[in-house]
Amino acid sequence: MTLIRTSMTYLHAFALAASGLFLVACTTTTTQSFNVSKNPDLEAVYVATDADFGQYDKLLARDMGIFFPTDAAPSLEDQKRTRQIFREAFIGELSGYVIVRDTSPGALEVQATLIDYRNASGADVPAVRRELRDIARPGAIIFLMELKDPESGSVLARAADSASAPAFSTSADTTTDWAAVEAAAGRWAKLFRNFLDENLNEK
Repeated sequence: MTLIRTSMTYLHAFALAASGLFLVACTTTTTQSFNVSKNPDLEAVYVATDADFGQYDKLLARDMGIFFPTDAAPSLEDQKRTRQIFREAFIGELSGYVIVRDTSPGALEVQATLIDYRNASGADVPAVRRELRDIARPGAIIFLMELKDPESGSVLARAADSASAPAFSTSADTTTDWAAVEAAAGRWAKLFRNFLDENLNEK
């Protein structure tokens, strides 16, 4: 396990470069330290050194973010179906956890984000929330998992994966590979469940 100490505004983001995933610093305002964990199923895992997951007994589940490039996005119907597939996959993997929709004592904020910018340009980057703009790189697809403290907003853990790359329809001449989308949703939902279990010591 490797310790990384660095400064950031929200948290460092993962950037996909030719050499792989690495941590990128944002504007300096606060300092946090992170352990770089080894996980054969994920490309990168970072856990805050001061993270205390023992204080959480429920999950504040945020809606999954899915981002496509403006000029190469699937139809609204396909996007709706994609979100439904991912929602069902993730709900199915969260059985056993207490899920809440509002901030409450003992709740750990969890969120998954899919950024498919394989056909994007730099102009698409501002479409994602600010702390994710360093990873929203044109030409890449990435699945991101985040665990946060809802009171402070501090990111306690973040993991990334880009092993799956389902084909989405980007024009009238192409079709979405729904079997691949369902397979990717199932894989990423299981990875997210395992990521939660490893940090929350759920069995």
